[in-house]
Amino acid sequence: MYAIVEIAGQQFKVSKDLKVYVHRLANEEGSKVSFDKVYLVDDNGSITIGAPAIEGASVEAKVLQHLKGDKVIVFKKKRRKGYKKRNGHRQYLTQIVIEGITAGGTTKKAAAPKKAAVEATTEEVEAPKVKKAPKAKKEDTQE
Repeated sequence: MYAIVEIAGQQFKVSKDLKVYVHRLANEEGSKVSFDKVYLVDDNGSITIGAPAIEGASVEAKVLQHLKGDKVIVFKKKRRKGYKKRNGHRQYLTQIVIEGITAGGTTKKAAAPKKAAVEATTEEVEAPKVKKAPKAKKEDTQE
């Protein structure tokens, strides 16, 4: 069983007992947190898709630790101008472990699109009709 969930502004594919590094959360280490913006749940082949999120579905996680990520070097240079700038950045992260995925009670099941419905929608959309400009008249030239 896995789910696609939004955590701190990013989407992650998570499953039970998975450790994930996310942007820094305000929760204390050791506390439990629940995320309810679940967009997709796959339960052994039966896929449930939300529009946009699944109502009643949630992902429970436990905050393991707060840490800083690896240093990212930002280097800017303009050739032949003597311009060089070097800067670094370390992102604040939180490590969480997924403890469980709860699927909602009222959900919509994903179904394959019907061929007739797809054809009907393409036929309904027509290009706007454009009036043609009048043709220039030929003048008879006498020599």
